[in-house]
Amino acid sequence: MGFHAYSSPYDWSRIAGFKTTAKTVPGGMIDLSVGSPVDPVPSSVQQALVAGADAPNAHGYPVTAGTADLKAAIDTWFRELRGVDLKSINAAAVPTVGSKEAVALMASLLHLGEGDVVVQPAVSYPTYEIGTQLAGATVVKVDDVTDVDSWVNIPNVKAIWINSPCNPSGEVISADWLTDIVAAARRIGAVVLSDECYALMDWRSVRRNTAASYAPAASASAASVPAAPVAESNEPASDTAFSLSATPCALNPHVCEGSAAGILVLYSLSKQSNMAGYRTALIAGDYRLVKEMAEYRKQIGQIIPGPVQAAMAAGLKDTAAVHEQWGRYRRRLSALVDALKAYGYSAQMPSGALYVWVKAKSGDCWADMAELAKIGIIPSPGEFYGAPAYLRFSATATDEAIRSACERLQSARA
Repeated sequence: MGFHAYSSPYDWSRIAGFKTTAKTVPGGMIDLSVGSPVDPVPSSVQQALVAGADAPNAHGYPVTAGTADLKAAIDTWFRELRGVDLKSINAAAVPTVGSKEAVALMASLLHLGEGDVVVQPAVSYPTYEIGTQLAGATVVKVDDVTDVDSWVNIPNVKAIWINSPCNPSGEVISADWLTDIVAAARRIGAVVLSDECYALMDWRSVRRNTAASYAPAASASAASVPAAPVAESNEPASDTAFSLSATPCALNPHVCEGSAAGILVLYSLSKQSNMAGYRTALIAGDYRLVKEMAEYRKQIGQIIPGPVQAAMAAGLKDTAAVHEQWGRYRRRLSALVDALKAYGYSAQMPSGALYVWVKAKSGDCWADMAELAKIGIIPSPGEFYGAPAYLRFSATATDEAIRSACERLQSARA
């Protein structure tokens, strides 16, 4: 039947005029709009890519489901950093060519179409809606997906998208709410699609540094990263030693009651390991659904190249590098929050993800975009995510760019 037509407000050409203005500002434009990583790819990943350049999985066809090394790395990553033993909950995993294609193809791979309904948050990553439209299914947006009463009685709901930590808002769904969502979806025979791409960018227990203390930190050692998942805590992290923690996972045995049935989790290495250009991600969950998707992916050639599979395995294993990147983003977000407050926004440290989500001072994202362009700063307009009264500022910029943005915001304070 082919792909159906789609529509989306997610059009970056709409901010071209603001960028033109920003580029005329002394010191140039500071782009805090697109969440594209700028920091180095871990050396372990680079070395694995080189080592795999002429391996059997490079000059021969790669395995759709992943090499034995990659499969083991995925299993270990889930067990040690997400508290999930995939085998014990009857879950499987398949690597994907980045997470965006997995999101966009998800409704189609689930055989959804005309008459089927996919529920998603009203404020969310635009590709959820696009993927549903491509399949010919119906999109239903709800203000709060954790309010199961807002969608559980809608006829023909076949899937529910959740995103925690959320892009753009940074909100985190608690384990209790995840449990309710999974239970409600199972009652109506729907699949829970849990986008957890920012799972290790968890700021809930972080002690915020002030912008004045913003400075590059030393690399973390492997010994500083726990070998087991860190329990949720309200205690502030130490300024000198902090631990990798993770937001709740839909496949946690307490959330899913020991079974992955009807649950698919998506994860990406783009943010944790700065591997956006490598296109490395995965789908994990319901064994039957994942195996079927792997077969389709094999037939249409949606396969990660062999050398990149080696790099992906290295990225999953290198928790010390993730720990270091966590520290970079923590400092950048903290600095941005303080500077945005000084400028007049009601900003706060997000619970997770890599963005500061604020309400536009004018009440309209486009009016604020125009004012910010005058000091050379470009955020994302909230309309792209379904909230035209908001703005999203990304921490995926260099230390120097973040520092300059903070100085401009504080100098231009309202």
